[in-house]
Amino acid sequence: MEKIRISKYFSMCGIMSRRAAEAEIEAGKVYVNKQVARLGQSIDPNSDIITYKGKTIKPATGKKICIMLNKPRGIVCTARDEKGRTCITELCRVYDGNHNLIRLYPIGRLDMDSDGLILLTNDGELTNILTHPRHSIPKIYHVTLNSVLSDSEIKTLGEPILIDGRYTSPADTVRLEEFRARKDTTIVKFTLFEGRNRQIRRMCESHGYEVLKLTRTAIGNLKLENLPAGKWRTLTENEINYLKGQTN
Repeated sequence: MEKIRISKYFSMCGIMSRRAAEAEIEAGKVYVNKQVARLGQSIDPNSDIITYKGKTIKPATGKKICIMLNKPRGIVCTARDEKGRTCITELCRVYDGNHNLIRLYPIGRLDMDSDGLILLTNDGELTNILTHPRHSIPKIYHVTLNSVLSDSEIKTLGEPILIDGRYTSPADTVRLEEFRARKDTTIVKFTLFEGRNRQIRRMCESHGYEVLKLTRTAIGNLKLENLPAGKWRTLTENEINYLKGQTN
């Protein structure tokens, strides 16, 4: 296995989210080969020994599942939250055949003010595939802006912007999805192949537009369809194979 960041390894092993792992690493609670881990450090899971609270961290065993959740606004995409806000894992309690709770972790994030499709799993291999930079499954968003935009103004929304010292990749498509002149708003469809921190909001704000609503409607061929807000369903074997690139 190629080297990966410790925080990502924690997520793959089903211990905690990457954000939570980074906090524990920063607090000096994680060790690599008996040495205090550094934030951002990469490890080789096949040869390095990672310990946390006196226990060696190993990949999760048992039943591997992946679910699709329609995240409502106001929910944070973490397994636990230091501010006491409702976490995404509280909406999808899944049990194994022995009535034990299966610990699931979100693949990627939707910010608290956004809603829509998000995947959660305990499958480290799947998490690694979907978060690898080379992975190319597009994510589809419908974004409501606080202004009526022309076609030319919509096209500028896909232009690269600087985030954390690095330019974003151009949006694959940015086009008018619906027009609501009566309410002085425009709904724009974004298709992205990368998911930087609050990327769409920053892209729109850089042109002076406020995002009133942001909904992720699809990840590749997986679509929300009629899944109600706050509800979830288990992915089928074919859907998981699609995500892993085993089928078209």
